[in-house]
Amino acid sequence: MNTASPPELPAFSWTDIDTILLDMDGTLLDKYFDDYFWEEYVPKVFAEKNNLSAEEAHKSLLARYERVESTLQWTDLDYWSDQLQLDIPELKCRIDHLIQVHPYVIDFLKFLKSIGKNVHLVTNAHSKTLEIKMRKTELGPWFSRIICSEEVGEAKEHPIFWDRLEKILGFARERTLLADDTLKVLRSAQQYGIQHLIHVARSSSRLPVVFSHEFPSITYFKELMF
Repeated sequence: MNTASPPELPAFSWTDIDTILLDMDGTLLDKYFDDYFWEEYVPKVFAEKNNLSAEEAHKSLLARYERVESTLQWTDLDYWSDQLQLDIPELKCRIDHLIQVHPYVIDFLKFLKSIGKNVHLVTNAHSKTLEIKMRKTELGPWFSRIICSEEVGEAKEHPIFWDRLEKILGFARERTLLADDTLKVLRSAQQYGIQHLIHVARSSSRLPVVFSHEFPSITYFKELMF
C-alpha cells in the first residue's frame, strides 16, 4: 500500500540496542539489480537459448520462481543454473555494474561503528551472490559477521531461522534491531521475539516508496542516525 507519509516512525534509544542485523538486497543494496536480473535479463537469455518468445520465457520462469519462493532454493544460484541450464553466476557478473549501494548506507555503517554496536549482515542471498556483491560494493569489512541463510539451513521468512541465528551469533532478542525490506521476514522475526524491527520502504530506486502499516518505516538510513 502506498502512502504519502509513514504511519509509524522509528522510536527507540540506541542505548537499548547491542546488536544490529541488516538485510542486503533491497535494504543496503538497490533491489533494482535483482528485479532486472530475474524478471528481464534471465528471461531474455533463457528465451534466446530455448527459441522461445520473450512472453513465453517470462511466463515460464515466473511460474518456476513462485514454486520455490521463501525457500532456500529461490536464492540458490546452483539450483537455478541446473534448472535453467544457464551459468547464473556468470550472468550476474555480466551486469554487475547495476549493483549499487543505497544512499546513506555507508554513513549509517560508520555511525554504528562510532557508537560501538555489533553489526551483522544477514541475507537470504546465496554465497555466490554474496561474493559477487561484496566484491563490487566492498561492504564486507563493516560487518562483524556475514550470515547467509544457506549456512543457517532455513530462509529468513521462517521463525526457526532466527532461533538458529541466535545460537550462532548469541544475541539477546530484546536488545537486537533488524532492518529489512521484506514484510514476511519482519513478521517471522517478530514472531520469534526480536524487539526492534525496521521496515525499509525504498527497496528499489526504480519503484515507488511503499511504507508498512505494521512496522516503523524508513526511506533512507539517515533517519536512524540520532
